[in-house]
Parts: sequence; C-alpha cells; structure tokens
Amino acid sequence: MKPYQVACFGEVLWDILPDKKLPGGAPMNVAYHLQKLGVPVAMISATGNDADGDDLRQVMVQLQLDTTFIQTDPRHETGKVYARLAATNEMQYEIVQPVAWDFIQASDRLKEIAKMPGYLVFGSLASRNEVSRETLLSLLDGGRTLVLDINLRPPHFTQELVELLLQHCHILKINEAELAQIGDWYKFPASMEERVRAFSQKYDISTIIVTLGDKGAALLMENAFYLHSGYKVTVADTIGSGDAFLAGFLYNRIVNTPPAVTLAYACALGALVASYHGGCPAYDPNEIIALMNK
Repeated sequence: MKPYQVACFGEVLWDILPDKKLPGGAPMNVAYHLQKLGVPVAMISATGNDADGDDLRQVMVQLQLDTTFIQTDPRHETGKVYARLAATNEMQYEIVQPVAWDFIQASDRLKEIAKMPGYLVFGSLASRNEVSRETLLSLLDGGRTLVLDINLRPPHFTQELVELLLQHCHILKINEAELAQIGDWYKFPASMEERVRAFSQKYDISTIIVTLGDKGAALLMENAFYLHSGYKVTVADTIGSGDAFLAGFLYNRIVNTPPAVTLAYACALGALVASYHGGCPAYDPNEIIALMNK
C-alpha cells in the first residue's frame, strides 16, 4: 500500500453559498493543501450514490486528491453545508444530516492505513453519528500521531464526545472561542497561555495550537509558548483558512522546521487562503513564502 504520510478522516461535502457551490469539508481541505505541498495523503470518507457524489469525486480527482478510500453509501446523500457570511466576516454553516460521511464503514484496509507511520487528522463533526464514530475509534490505536481539529459546530457535538476525542489526541488545533468554551467547563484560568497549559496538563497533550482569526495564532509545544500576530490580507472569505493553517503546520512538522517558523508558515498559508474564495483554491505555494517575506 502507498505510504501515506497523513490520513484525513471525516467529511467531504459541497459548501452551498448564495451564488455557487464549492467542494469542502475540513478534512478534505487539509488533505488538499497537504498534497499541494507534496505530502502523500489518504482521504477517508464517503459520498452518496448520486450526482453530487459523482461531481465531488470528479473534483477531487481534478484537485489531485487520492480517492482510494472514499466509500460510496447507497442509502444516504452526499454531504452538503449551506454557508453564509455573517457581519463579523466569519462564516456561518447549516450542516445537513444524516449524509454519507456519517456512515463511513470500518475495514481491514483502513486499519492498515492506521498502522502506517505518520499523522491521522480527525475532528468532532464526523463523530456525530455512531457509525463513523466507531470507525474512527477503531483507527486511533494504530500508532499514528493523532491530530484533533476539534471544530465544534453546534448542535453536532456533546461535552461527552469532546472529552472522548481529547483523550485520543497528541496534537490539538482549537480556535479562540472553542478554547474559551471548553476551558469554562473545567474553570481553567482566563489568560490564554494559562488556559492552554491547563488544557495540556489535564489531557496530556504536548502540542496545542490556538487559531486567533486575523490576530494570528498561538502554539504550545515542548512546554514552550509561541505567539504570531498573523499576516494582513484582503479577505475574500474565511472558508477553509483554518484547515489550510493546519496543513501548513503539519507540513512543517514533517520536514522538522523549528516551532516558531512552523507557526509563521501556518499563519501565512491560512491568511493566503482567506484571500481566495473557497477552501480549496488554486495557488502557488511560493506565494506562502512571499507573504512571509513581506
């Protein structure tokens, strides 16, 4: 089997905007940016046996994404999310359910993928249904470095689910609002660094990334805390910018870049994608370095 350095588990779908539809889903966005950076990625998901599924698979092939592990569900439709831009410049989402990616089936081939060295990226959304959740849990003890992009989308999570996933996590990506929400469950300190360190202690997570929107990001890694103020761009939309950030972070971990540079690169890629429309835009990776050098 192909030596996939990263496996991304979860939703593949169509983002339905007021004027167009775009391919998306956080794990697929991460996979897209990683493969653009030259990292072999396995995308594990499911589409429906319908025209939307056919179109989505065709787009994935055009984006040069490996579709080997995209299952076809004969009973449920391909995933859709209705997205609109709020006044705060953040996207708001209505996520249809149930859909095909709620029913990803376990298999021996997926367990083989889980045992390969590298990273496994997953989130809370694809765990909302018991079928996909059980499949995911069957892959978490294979030996990969587990990357949880928590991605809380009300009403598609519970505290119990979040706590379960946090127990299976080596690298956590979380945004500022999610850090505040989960931190309040445990009455963690108010200051961001103290809250992140308390999080790290409670769940024994050595690497925590906090995305701060247009204010950049923070990183706790090997007990050192890093901050980056981000890069200023003209925002087209913020769809997938956090996913691009995570891809930039993982790429730099794979090539063993120092933490501060890793954080800067991730911020630059996230900002670059926010300057384009959609989560999987066409761009030249050299634009990332150009933005960092501005």
